[in-house]
Amino acid sequence: MKPANKVGPNVTGMDSAPDRAKAMIEGAETLTHLPETPREYIVDFNKRAIEEAGTVGSVPPPSSLKGAFTTGKEKLKGHSPEVLINKLGQRLAFERAGTRLYDALIKKCEAGMDKETEQVVSIDKLKAIRDEEHEHVLLLVDVIKGIGADPTAMTPDADVTALASMGLPKVLTEPRTTILQCLEAIQIAELADNVAWENLQELCLAMGLSDISARFSKPVAQERVHEETISQWVNSLVTLKAGV
Repeated sequence: MKPANKVGPNVTGMDSAPDRAKAMIEGAETLTHLPETPREYIVDFNKRAIEEAGTVGSVPPPSSLKGAFTTGKEKLKGHSPEVLINKLGQRLAFERAGTRLYDALIKKCEAGMDKETEQVVSIDKLKAIRDEEHEHVLLLVDVIKGIGADPTAMTPDADVTALASMGLPKVLTEPRTTILQCLEAIQIAELADNVAWENLQELCLAMGLSDISARFSKPVAQERVHEETISQWVNSLVTLKAGV
């Protein structure tokens, strides 16, 4: 695999064309001070757009009598079960995406690793992590069904999470990216995943769903190991490639 730190004909910086730098700055300043688009107009337009906008989807109502009963019971307690369903859907969507991210990284590693990467990264470990991510998917599906909700529904937070992480699969499936660059993309996902699982477990506990909270103890522990493993690999590879 080609190195990412190779010195080459990069002409994206201003130092590559100092004679044109002044003209570029002047042009940018002109565009940002156009009289027909004052800042007040832009701010007002954005404000009105936010005020008039709707929501990103909705949480579907329970599809079963059991789900309706559970929702009604939680409502009587003063809780909002739709928040839990939304967050469960968010986690499910992220775990599905995480499984695919690891599949892409495994393929990238199997295509060829340089000598530094071979010293650090284990394909067998990546496959084990991928399998655990898939186990989390199955667990969430079971929990969502257990409270009478629909695991196939795209909840609002699941939709927004997919939007926020759109760049990650692009990094993993781009043929020109290195394994280190892909690991750094995975690291972003794992850091977010780690915190989200802890928050979800705490939410279940706060809502009195101690049985579900207990079932989430295993993925919470596994996600911590995932994040620690990937972070260690990233740090080790950066150090090795820097020749430190």
